[in-house]
Amino acid sequence: MPDILLSTLNARYSHASLGLRCLRANLGTLRERSAIREFVIGQKTEELAEAILAANPRILGLGVYIWNCEESLKLVLMLKALRPELVIVLGGPEVSYETGEQAICAAADYTITGWGDVSFGQLCAQILAGEAPEGRIIPGIQAKLDDLASPYGEYTEEDIRQRHLYVEASRGCPFKCEFCLSALDKTAWPFPLEAFLADLEMLWQKGARQFKFVDRTFNLKVDTSLRIMEFFLGKIAENPDDPPFAHFELVPDHLPEKLKEAIGRFPEGTLQFEIGIQTFNPEVQTLISRRQKNEVARDNILWLGEHSGAHLHVDLIAGLPGEDIDSFADGFDRLVALKPHEIQFGILKRLRGAPIARHTADFGLRFNPAPPYNILATDRIGFGQMQELARFSRYWDILANSGRFPRGLALLLGDSPFRRFLAFSGWLYARTGQTHALAHERLVHLLHEYLISALGMAEADASAALIADYRGTGGRSRLRFEDGDAELPPPRPARRKGHTPERQSRHLRA
Repeated sequence: MPDILLSTLNARYSHASLGLRCLRANLGTLRERSAIREFVIGQKTEELAEAILAANPRILGLGVYIWNCEESLKLVLMLKALRPELVIVLGGPEVSYETGEQAICAAADYTITGWGDVSFGQLCAQILAGEAPEGRIIPGIQAKLDDLASPYGEYTEEDIRQRHLYVEASRGCPFKCEFCLSALDKTAWPFPLEAFLADLEMLWQKGARQFKFVDRTFNLKVDTSLRIMEFFLGKIAENPDDPPFAHFELVPDHLPEKLKEAIGRFPEGTLQFEIGIQTFNPEVQTLISRRQKNEVARDNILWLGEHSGAHLHVDLIAGLPGEDIDSFADGFDRLVALKPHEIQFGILKRLRGAPIARHTADFGLRFNPAPPYNILATDRIGFGQMQELARFSRYWDILANSGRFPRGLALLLGDSPFRRFLAFSGWLYARTGQTHALAHERLVHLLHEYLISALGMAEADASAALIADYRGTGGRSRLRFEDGDAELPPPRPARRKGHTPERQSRHLRA
């Protein structure tokens, strides 16, 4: 039985917490007296408490994030009711700021704010030695990255076989975008490169093939980026039938020629870039302290789409201070014209500690007081309009980002993507009253109906496009608008070689 149990509630089973593994790797002599036990949001609190108490730990370290904070509070309260002597230590971005306002911090024994790699181990040693500190809030020590033990040996064979592996070549961010907690960082700090490359090699030898880099600015230091990309290009050359899949977060206006050259060498389906645009409005960018050369960013996204095989996932945020519907619509249409594979249409959130809160009074920002703290209204976008945007975001994800409707989506969007999809979104909600649990086949029929009844499209054109979309993504049922004498559906398309996730593969097959 471990004295120290490290735990969190992940958004999905496929996610493996890098933070817990960083903590365990840096426990020193206490590492062998510890264990990791991860759960998934949505599980019954009683089941979580039962599993934790069955391990009989003396200390529980619990990672708290925006997506699990409410369920984590229920868990802490239940554990304290059942076993008051269990020492509960909280950590994570959700409890690193505004601790005095949070019920979960009051319910737990200790909260470590900021970096916990070193501070958690020190606190555990004090508790186990009977020398627990009196204060409940422990400011985390920001250690030199060279002094930290690598977390990657904490990934198990099951993790490598079944889950996404998160890795970080650097921490922090030099930019000050106010909607992000990284705005509070002074700079970005790199991990020692040779040791990091050795860790990647170790994971590769153990069978890891999907790598998600959590670095905020992967391409900030280009020489380091190139070394890491060369690692993956080497693996692709050595293993053409078993290539890896790597995900990086890219600064959109920093793509020098030598980086382009390396990117262009990656085969289709082995590389994904998450690119933060957030807004194209220069006045809004200035308000939120975001530095971005819009035309350079535009040209780089176009280049990536035309000259690389990378899957492009571009972020845009609705509800920023100073931005109205027309401004956001213009930015959305500009982004659609660049033809990224996915547009992550996000709704602004007030993360605890993020500087965006300073604009609350001047721009009438009204945030949900409960997680995920999403913006409800601004002085430019009312609550009703924000609800429409939230539904737009959800429907965009299941129609456009899913990669299931390339032909049907083109017919729907026409030459005015935002306005056309907003109208469809309103119609779809009025028709179904749902934003979730909309089956693929039902969406095909609903889009078919809308194209004909609302847009006046020829039935033959709408039917041909949607049949091709449906069959191209593996649909096998006979659709209601199909010819009864049509041939039986072909077999589901074979998966691509390698480890490209299915969703990304659909975009590449389109």
